[in-house]
Amino acid sequence: MRDKIYFASDFHLGSPSFETSRERENRIVRWLNFIEPDCSELFLMGDVFDFWFEYKYVVPKGFTRLLGKLAQMSDSGIKIYFFKGNHDMWVKDYFTKELGMQIVSDEMIIVRNGKKIYLHHGDGLGPGDAKYKFLRKIFRNPFCQWLFGMLPPRIGIGIANKWSTHSRAANHNDEVFLGEEKEWLAIYAKELLQKEHYDYFVFGHRHLPLTIKLNEHSTYINIGEWLKYNSYAVFDGNDLTLTYFEK
Repeated sequence: MRDKIYFASDFHLGSPSFETSRERENRIVRWLNFIEPDCSELFLMGDVFDFWFEYKYVVPKGFTRLLGKLAQMSDSGIKIYFFKGNHDMWVKDYFTKELGMQIVSDEMIIVRNGKKIYLHHGDGLGPGDAKYKFLRKIFRNPFCQWLFGMLPPRIGIGIANKWSTHSRAANHNDEVFLGEEKEWLAIYAKELLQKEHYDYFVFGHRHLPLTIKLNEHSTYINIGEWLKYNSYAVFDGNDLTLTYFEK
């Protein structure tokens, strides 16, 4: 019986090497096989790929095992949502046409079984990180994307892959808990709670699995990443909890 909702993010496929990315992709497909029997909805919440840019007639090669599995799940009736992350914000309509996935550009608010859930990849939210917030506006600007799209794919994708070598995923930078008062996504969630109630906040981007009780009725969950933790969240109709695969 398909009665559960799953959330995962930050697979960073393509980084840091072909071999490690392929191993991670195989593990993700095993996880999808594991959750498929009771999965009603799947939320892929950003940075599924370490780089993705859709040209008019060209997409990055590879990832056929994951994409094939997602297509099969979608065809079987499982609703799949793909959030744009800071590494794959240049997704357009390819996944919608080929896989039936719904693309989510920023936040998404859902209500399931009476529980109100706020969803976002997490990039550009909360205090600080002014440099990235400025770059995000440039990267998401349609004219800037059009200019980049004028580059031949071999050059454009080559530049992007070079840029990816400086990412956290490529450099194995471990994240550490900053304390509840300094976790910027938890701060952002608390600010939203002052205006409106949410039972759960679910984010990716942070690369650190976290569960923080914000108040008696609201919880912040960061679903971590798949380079180290293989972490994800599941909503069973009553509770939304963080868990791990093959750990």
